[in-house]
Amino acid sequence: MTHPPTAANTPQTPAWSEADLAGDPHATPDKAERVQAMFEAIAARYDLNNRVHSFGRDVAWRRRAVTAARLRPEDEVLDVACGTGDLAEAIASATPRPRRVVGVDFTAGMLDIARAKSARRSLRVPIDYRLGDAMALEFADGSFDVLTIAFGLRNVTDPPRAVAEFRRVLRPGGRLVILEFSEPGFAPIRWFNRLYTEGIMPRTAALLARDRSGAYRYLPRSVASFPGVEVVGRWIEDAGFVGLEQTPQTFGVCTIHAAEVPKVGNAIANTADSGATNGTGRP
Repeated sequence: MTHPPTAANTPQTPAWSEADLAGDPHATPDKAERVQAMFEAIAARYDLNNRVHSFGRDVAWRRRAVTAARLRPEDEVLDVACGTGDLAEAIASATPRPRRVVGVDFTAGMLDIARAKSARRSLRVPIDYRLGDAMALEFADGSFDVLTIAFGLRNVTDPPRAVAEFRRVLRPGGRLVILEFSEPGFAPIRWFNRLYTEGIMPRTAALLARDRSGAYRYLPRSVASFPGVEVVGRWIEDAGFVGLEQTPQTFGVCTIHAAEVPKVGNAIANTADSGATNGTGRP
């Protein structure tokens, strides 16, 4: 297995400086290394910050994402960018219970916490956590029935390539669920959300996490500069998914995108974007 690059940043060198975030962080050539360094820095208090700064709504959003996945007892589920395992655990504890749950993330520190959490809890289905890259998943074509990703798509270097890779590893009739931050459409809500995410949250979250990586300055910039819901929907449809449904959560602060692989025809993704031709995610 080819592991993602090791983060070059040190604790004394922020992953994201104010100058870095003055432009579009998604256009940064070394975005992958910066994101990896950022998550290594905040892993220990990542869950606490999620609960505090979403006012506990992140739990409900993940629960709704699990509902959107329409799980069945025979399903094999892949949770990409699984982080500390919150969504993977919600899937493993769901009713009906899936047959298999695999979590993939490219930050070793986040996976360490996910494994420790899983070991402390009596999950209905054990979770197989693995280090991996969303754009080059180490699974054969048509390996899973459901693929989920929560708040991770905007952190990928090439999101359309990742979505095409999601299509590749899903079977005919397989379901895709993407939970991602978005900007509220209603102007007063959008103004208040920006005030909170750009003015208040970066300071309080950094204090809570004792973070010097710039992670919580990156978050609002990564959301504001990420393509809108319509573009994400186009990536999903261009990858070959059908039946797209996009459901805003909490006034549009985030959106659940759900679609499926056609039940008939070739289950193998159109790999022109992903470059995968041999069933391994590698060209």
